[in-house]
Amino acid sequence: MKLYSYWRSTTSYRVRIALNLKGLSYEICPINLVAGEQKGPDYTALNPGKGVPTLDLGDGTLLTQSLAIIEYLDATVPEPRLLPTDPLQRARVQAAAQTIAMDIHPVNNLRVMSYLKANEGLTADGQLDWFRHWMAEGFAAYQALLPKGTAFSFADSPDLADICLVAQLFNAHRWGVDMSPFPRLLEIEERALSLSAFNDARPENQPDAT
Repeated sequence: MKLYSYWRSTTSYRVRIALNLKGLSYEICPINLVAGEQKGPDYTALNPGKGVPTLDLGDGTLLTQSLAIIEYLDATVPEPRLLPTDPLQRARVQAAAQTIAMDIHPVNNLRVMSYLKANEGLTADGQLDWFRHWMAEGFAAYQALLPKGTAFSFADSPDLADICLVAQLFNAHRWGVDMSPFPRLLEIEERALSLSAFNDARPENQPDAT
């Protein structure tokens, strides 16, 4: 398999974690988002959305969108499970994951910030305020969804919610979000990053990291 990825992309980070947890081998194919490589004709032929990640299954089959890719991996490589089989618990895990993937990430990604800077005159300080506001809002909601007494977000092993959380926390640290209101999230992050599947997927450990 080939994973078209950008080292600092949180969506790519999610899929790297999932692939590692499943014990799957894959080749990283770097796509430099800052240089605009995702907009080139060769890449848009693979991913019309002009984003990362894209997973090539090795037979010409291409998958896009991190949550869809992870759900496919969970369906085809059942262990370890990233989504619970119990419908109620599955819905709870998905709700937490989507709090990050659908509430925080879409308004904080590169294309949105580039548009606001170019068309709305958002200053550098304004960008930081924007990043921090929406991440803090999302983290507060996420933390409120968690049960007590589990090592990770919902269980004693990591799942889809933890994958989304840890990837987003990379950006939170990068942009100086005040994490003091979210001690539980930092505990989960520390525990997750002690696992090789998470640590090996970290942005700074990628071949295209600069």
